[in-house]
Amino acid sequence: MSNPLQAHLRASLAAMPPAALCVAFSGGPDSTALLHALTQLPEARRRGLRALHVDHGLHPDSAAWAEHCRHFCAALGLPCEVLRVQVERGAGIGLEAAARHARHAALAAQLRDDEYLLLGHHRDDQVETVLLKLLRGAGPEGLGGMRTLRPFGRSQLWRPLLTLSRQQLRDYVEAQRLDVIDDPSNADTSLARNRLRHEILPRLARGWPQAADSILHSAALCRAAADALRLQWLAAFDALHDPASRSLDAAGWLALLPALREPLLDHWLHRQGLPAPSTAQRRQIERQCGARAGQLPCIRWADAELHIWKGRLWALPPPAGAIDAGWQAPWRGEPLALPDGGELALTREGGRLAEPLQVRLRRGGERIKPAGDAHTRELRDLFQQSQLPPWQRHACPLLYAGDELVAVADRWASARGAAIFRLAGALPRWRAGR
Repeated sequence: MSNPLQAHLRASLAAMPPAALCVAFSGGPDSTALLHALTQLPEARRRGLRALHVDHGLHPDSAAWAEHCRHFCAALGLPCEVLRVQVERGAGIGLEAAARHARHAALAAQLRDDEYLLLGHHRDDQVETVLLKLLRGAGPEGLGGMRTLRPFGRSQLWRPLLTLSRQQLRDYVEAQRLDVIDDPSNADTSLARNRLRHEILPRLARGWPQAADSILHSAALCRAAADALRLQWLAAFDALHDPASRSLDAAGWLALLPALREPLLDHWLHRQGLPAPSTAQRRQIERQCGARAGQLPCIRWADAELHIWKGRLWALPPPAGAIDAGWQAPWRGEPLALPDGGELALTREGGRLAEPLQVRLRRGGERIKPAGDAHTRELRDLFQQSQLPPWQRHACPLLYAGDELVAVADRWASARGAAIFRLAGALPRWRAGR
């Protein structure tokens, strides 16, 4: 007869779609118990069970830990791929969050279509998560804790152990005599989660023996409330969001109740791969929504910046670095990488220009006479009239034939520029980097 952990996983698998399974395997007790128990189930192996281990490179023994995971999986007859990542230490979000971002990005990149990524999070982790969210001022979505199943990469992230305790997993490891990694950082109480685990929660349990049950009950109520609110803010999102520009109506967003406004903003940002702002930054966004015409408010936080322009909210990643205004490059129609991460190409794949053009960036005072226009126009006026976002103007590619400006990206072309593109049988196509 299978033990309780295997029985739990067998029942969980039976209730899930027949997706392939991939375990995020750290080598610690929790993921070890999860992975080993799954290997004992033929129905899990039939789903192409495999493991991914992320080597953060933050500990001198990280390479040895990766080797341990390889050997452990080999002994079980499972494939195990090691993913080495660089953790951005200067991102301003703390080492824990930076490591998590790097880990999730690596795992999402390796996850196959319709393959579930399984994590070993358990009941005690859920309690810690809810308390951390409470201390950070989260609303119903955050206080609802970790979801059992949620979208991740090209498929889904699944936490099948959220109803089991840490002790149940430790009991499994001990009963099966499994070799596990003891990461010393788990005892470092300078880290917020460890401080809760080793100092705060034991004190709570002594004073309130039912604290964990009560916290999880409140989390379930918050999850139900968050799901009900989601129906409302998703409808509001559809009304306020412009898919073409990926911007939001600022006044409409500000008019929403806070319970709808905050999750809608997070949803919009996450759709663009950007992190949510802090509470203080949210208040700043709300205040800046009333900025006077002509002002260009910009609110920045780690890995994101939000602009308020033309009555709308625009979000984008921060620039990778200063762009050299003196940059230039020859171009005959091949895809050309631009300094802001964008690209200039022709609309016809493989198309070529009969004469090479020089691509430059704005330096100030540029003018062009668009084909069919009776007047020569300043770029500044054209940009304003066309409502090109200000943060894209400095990296807009300008196309020169000799010293003559013949085209501005895919926006305007002079008579000479139009003739050049007619001869090529294609038009320029510009994709802004940010």
